[in-house]
Amino acid sequence: MMTWSEILSLIWIYVAIGDAYQPEFAEPIVNLSVAVGRDATFRCLVHHLGGYRVGWVKADTKAIQAIHEHVITHNPRVGVSHTDHSTWNLHIKGVQEEDRGHYMCQINTDPMKSQMGYLDVWVPPDIINEESSGDIMAPEGGTVIMVCKARGYPRSHITWKREDGTDIIIKDANSMVPKSKVGVFSGETMKLYKVSRSEMGTYLCIASNGVPPSVSKRITLNVHFHPVIHVPNQLVGAPIETDVTLECYVEAYPKSINYWVRDLGEMVISSERYEVESISRSIFDFKMRLTIRRITKHDLGSYKCIAKNSLGEVESSIRLYEIPGSSRKKDQTAKYEDNLTSEDTDGPGEEDLLTPEEDYTEPYEGSKNKIKTTHEVSKTINQIPHSGHPGVSPTRRTGQSQLTTLKTVKPAAPNVGSRVMTGI
Repeated sequence: MMTWSEILSLIWIYVAIGDAYQPEFAEPIVNLSVAVGRDATFRCLVHHLGGYRVGWVKADTKAIQAIHEHVITHNPRVGVSHTDHSTWNLHIKGVQEEDRGHYMCQINTDPMKSQMGYLDVWVPPDIINEESSGDIMAPEGGTVIMVCKARGYPRSHITWKREDGTDIIIKDANSMVPKSKVGVFSGETMKLYKVSRSEMGTYLCIASNGVPPSVSKRITLNVHFHPVIHVPNQLVGAPIETDVTLECYVEAYPKSINYWVRDLGEMVISSERYEVESISRSIFDFKMRLTIRRITKHDLGSYKCIAKNSLGEVESSIRLYEIPGSSRKKDQTAKYEDNLTSEDTDGPGEEDLLTPEEDYTEPYEGSKNKIKTTHEVSKTINQIPHSGHPGVSPTRRTGQSQLTTLKTVKPAAPNVGSRVMTGI
């Protein structure tokens, strides 16, 4: 029979052993950050669980998620699992924003033991169209305000870029001089002061918060202004029976209606001899081109290029004149050969042709027509009248390019009296 001292010793041993094997958490619960739509799993590691049980509770709502192996919540996305009676897992599938918060792992000891982990739910950015700018039309010189707002978690960061890669021009409200040019502008609101036609185009509002994917919105800025015409050459010269092209450069928005008219007002349209083109260089910049093939005397005169849109109309004139010389060479040579005597059957040899750099030789004495030198021909071109265009000189480059191809037959010797030379 055991004595009282032996019984008390055994009781003390049982109590000591029981305290030594109380359940305890082996490590803290790891906080989780998960993008919306992904799965999340909390792990609670317990040593010496014995006959105790593990439960899961959402701390902010006090809603019990599971006890031991049984799911309590009605949320079908929540589940539990365990391994070797020591690792207890809480699974949340397809995480939503409402799942964000603290989750508690409890052991039903007395007093209760618990520890918590936090679930952070990341949401990729999404642009709020109803609070953001749409396409904008503004007058040249006006102020444009672009707004772009986005939701998301963490808070979305907004940047602006031009779609074509050119810089964004930042000006002060009271200055036309650019304050700076930036490739990227940051902020929900972007103000463009005194906008010019060069700032027309598509701007990209880009929202990002570190959670892929980033999103963007296209906002098109249209700057409207009345047409402007630039004419590089107001005087254009060409020989008869050659082709010539007249050009005007137009800037306008909204896009202008562009056309050509003659000096008496008749419109020039495309045909066998006339080709009318309008070539787009940008959203507001166009090149008007009129090509006339095998020009005749009737084609000489003034041509007007006209541009018209809802804000106004503008026109400019180009005068087409004849450059004498090369177009008549074939006629001159034919007349020369028709008047040769039957005794002389040889035509002009290669040595009889002048190079472009040589002067024409003077004809034999008694000739009614004198042949001008190349210097005199150039002088004649420079003296062509150009009334209606003060201060504008004929296009020397066009005349010279024709003169460099001019070749003329030498006049015959004085002893051939029956030959007749038609002067230039």
